[in-house]
This record gives sequence, structure tokens and C-alpha cells, in this order.
Amino acid sequence: MLRGPSGAGKTTVATTVRARLGRGVALVQQDVLRRVILREHDVAGGLNIALIATVCRFSLDAGYHVILEGILTAARYGPMLRQLAADHRGRTSFFYLDVPFDETVRRHATRPQAGEFTPADMRGWYAASGRLDIPGEQVLAATSSAEASVDRIVAYMADGEQDASGT
Repeated sequence: MLRGPSGAGKTTVATTVRARLGRGVALVQQDVLRRVILREHDVAGGLNIALIATVCRFSLDAGYHVILEGILTAARYGPMLRQLAADHRGRTSFFYLDVPFDETVRRHATRPQAGEFTPADMRGWYAASGRLDIPGEQVLAATSSAEASVDRIVAYMADGEQDASGT
């Protein structure tokens, strides 16, 4: 699971990790399910929360590794994320992109969708710390480039695969 504030680089990192890992990896994006498929606002108890869980569970049950990425605020999505992790038979990894608000605004200005929402919109979504504070949650600092973050996640996943295989 890759979480963080709007404009932190979650989608860039997640799509690059998936490209590196190849087939057998499902990319589940909060924005696609919530904003595109359901065209739903991010509200407590929103249908997208259950849809995200369902897509993740379906993909895992079909034998895929899953990368779930999104803002996925702790208050709204935390219970679902914790339950997914508890129910998953394999290794679950949580990464949080810890990026200050001013840096998210700077990064957002470089994105193709920069005109879709404003820094004022982003301020409303921003939480100073959106960590879940669960054991093993890893923080990717704002100083970590997208490439360095990808390298760290891929290396962490490879270590888990070695641990699982006993090699």
C-alpha cells in the first residue's frame, strides 16, 4: 500500500514499481475507482471504500500481487486498510510518502492534471501526518526522489520474496 498527500508522487511511484515488477501485479488506484468509476466525492462511508477492498481482495484471491495507491486518509480508510492487511495471507507492506504541503503544491504544478484542482483544494485534503502508525509502516521522505522511492520499495518487496521462499 502506497499512501500520501495529493501531489506527493504516489501514482508515479506506483506505476513505476508495477512496470519494474511486470505481469502478475494489479495496480489499484483510489482516484480511478472513486473519481472515474463511481464519480463519488471522498466522504465517510463512501461506496469507493468497499469497492477498493473488493478489487484488492479479488486480485489477491486470483493470485496477483496488489499495489494499492491513493491518499487513503487514515481516518476514513484506516479500518478498511487494516482489515485488508489482517486478512491477507501473504506479506503486506505499507509505505507513506511524507511530503510537506508546499512541496506537494510544487509537484502538482508539474502534472498534466494541474488544472483539475487548485492548491486551495489540496489544502483541504492535506493532513500534516497521514500515517497509519502500524508496525512496519515505512516512511518515504520528501527528499527521496521518485526513482529512489521505487528502488526502496522494489528492494523491500524482493527481500520479502526471498524470505518467503526460504532463500
